Amino acid sequence: MKSSELQNIKQRYNIVGNCEALNNALDDALKVAPIDISVLIIGESGVGKDILPRIIHDNSPRRREKYFVINCGAIPEGTIDSELFGHVKGSFTGAINDSPGYFGVANKGTLFLDEVGELPMATQARLLRVLENGEYIPVGATEVRKTDVRIVAATNVNIEKAISEGRFRSDLYYRLNRVNIQMPPLRDRGEDIILLFRLFAMEMAEKYRMDRVVLTEEAKQMLMRYKWPGNIRQLKSVTEQISIFSTERQITPEILSRFIPQNQETTQLATIHSEGEHSFENEREILYKILFEMRSNVNDMRREMSSLKKQMEEIQSNGHTGSQLPTTQLTPLTPYNSMPAPTQQLAEVAEAEEYIEPLREPENLNVNDWSRQALEKALNRNGGNRKKAAQELGISDRTLYRRLKQYGMDK
Repeated sequence: MKSSELQNIKQRYNIVGNCEALNNALDDALKVAPIDISVLIIGESGVGKDILPRIIHDNSPRRREKYFVINCGAIPEGTIDSELFGHVKGSFTGAINDSPGYFGVANKGTLFLDEVGELPMATQARLLRVLENGEYIPVGATEVRKTDVRIVAATNVNIEKAISEGRFRSDLYYRLNRVNIQMPPLRDRGEDIILLFRLFAMEMAEKYRMDRVVLTEEAKQMLMRYKWPGNIRQLKSVTEQISIFSTERQITPEILSRFIPQNQETTQLATIHSEGEHSFENEREILYKILFEMRSNVNDMRREMSSLKKQMEEIQSNGHTGSQLPTTQLTPLTPYNSMPAPTQQLAEVAEAEEYIEPLREPENLNVNDWSRQALEKALNRNGGNRKKAAQELGISDRTLYRRLKQYGMDK
């Protein structure tokens, strides 16, 4: 394509940039436009894939017909077939009238299927049939209908990987991929990044009547070294934030570093910190502490139950009955239903990890007296050493101290 023709296309569609990869993508779109076959546009999210289908349609024999953009990832799976292929009255709840669907309305025109990799498998089979012979059946209908629609699809997922994982039909991929056009990511477009920043800054200044922000040479280099995982969409967002929040209109690397990550090789999105910003670090730490505390309590209960069961068996084997059978009083736990939702989830985790078989408490037992006697004997045998007494009883130091305090023996 001649340079003058390329510049006319850029001006018409407000395309900014001079990198070779972008020029090649525009050239390919113009070459394939007059040829009535399906096209697959491949590129990361935010690179501007949506401009190519518009160029293809406007320069094709169908340019006087309808052009529809459909975001396949934004339509619920339960209604996408009805949206695309239509339905008949009464075919499902809420179908009060017939609907032709996009394939019916766009007959003779062009459909741009954005995020085509998000289509459900059943819908992919229907789409394949339309691409092969132009036939489809509306939801709830029994008769086959015909349509003459050109399909231009776009995706930001690795279709070949999706095929290997069973998430995308290989036959549909080959049918869509009659011609594919690759849109370059922003990080590969060199000085186009600076041109786009300048455009977005100018738009903000004109729209909101503010002074335009400009980059120093060092800031330009910093902007070009960053990987831009969100591509043009992210660059526009960063430019708008700088225009709003920066008190200085000349942007230095120090100012720019507040709006993009310090590590220039990262692909993490920028985070703007401000006073009063909420952080979930403290909440996570509290939840972890609750979990560990609950697990510790469960372990204590298990040891107490095990020790109690062993002591009961020893007493029964020695012929003791009645009021001398042991038990222990456990600290009441917070009812599950009264816990906050996150605590309930942690409680379920702890309960799943530590299961304690409940013991049936014998009736009519003088359990407090026996527990007190057991503590006294354990302390006497260990010369008053509480740690050794707790180990002998098979309980934690904390539980022992709680029992001593309960019976007034902590003096």
